[in-house]
Amino acid sequence: MALSQITPTLFLSGAEAPMNAALVSQKGITLIVNATLNHACPAYRGVECLRVPVSDLPSARLGDHFDRVAERIHGNRGGGTLVHCAAGMSRSPALVMAYLMRYRAVTLCQAHRWVQESRPYVRLNAGFWEQLLQYEKRLYGRNTVKVATEPPPLPPPRTSRLTRDPGAPQQQRLTRVPRSPLLTRTPLMSRSPLMSPRTRQRLRSKSSIKL
Repeated sequence: MALSQITPTLFLSGAEAPMNAALVSQKGITLIVNATLNHACPAYRGVECLRVPVSDLPSARLGDHFDRVAERIHGNRGGGTLVHCAAGMSRSPALVMAYLMRYRAVTLCQAHRWVQESRPYVRLNAGFWEQLLQYEKRLYGRNTVKVATEPPPLPPPRTSRLTRDPGAPQQQRLTRVPRSPLLTRTPLMSRSPLMSPRTRQRLRSKSSIKL
């Protein structure tokens, strides 16, 4: 990711840009703000390095450094400032946005738009957004940004215990089951050619008994 110019003297990048001595010299960088834990500060003559040892985690207290970094950027009148982290996407943009709010008199919404126009792929974590909101509230007494929370996941679809007939119409919920021949009604007293007259007489005599 390349070097991004925020103002004529303020630049934003990942960890690779400050290691390029020719680039640092070309941009007139005299202050490097290193917002990482593991990347070393290069030693250049006439270039000061300010270390901000914060991890890129929502729980990291980056807001504790907003005032200190903003004051150093503002006080670096004799040259340019390069603010960087590992990728230039979360920690360093948050520090630059805090500086813009304090010394360029812009809101958090305007500061984010300002940075994003120069570096469209900035992605601050939720914890840094919350700390910037608190900083804006302290500076201006109000907030101009509302961080959207992710909606809760939808519940899985309820599976029906009823089976669907692939050949049935779409709106039909239950499968039609044809009546079994064993369930069809038959006459209770069917005459059979095998029933003898004597047997019929016995059945009539039993049915005439009164209880």
